[in-house]
Amino acid sequence: MKNLAENGDEDIRISFWQLLMSTLSAFIGVQSNANRERDFKYGKISHFIAIGLLFGLVFVCTIVGVVRIVMHVTGS
Repeated sequence: MKNLAENGDEDIRISFWQLLMSTLSAFIGVQSNANRERDFKYGKISHFIAIGLLFGLVFVCTIVGVVRIVMHVTGS
């Protein structure tokens, strides 16, 4: 990918997949500094908040589901 800062165009948006992967990598703590800087420069905070809340909800639902399955299997 070309360096977005070289273009001089401030209206550049990051793609949905870049947004998704950046949020996921930040969520698990492996976000690179270059991607973080790109996100702060070209991303919209509302998009990151929405995807972050969605990931959080999916994470909680996954944990609840796993606990329910384990409780059912163990007979508790």
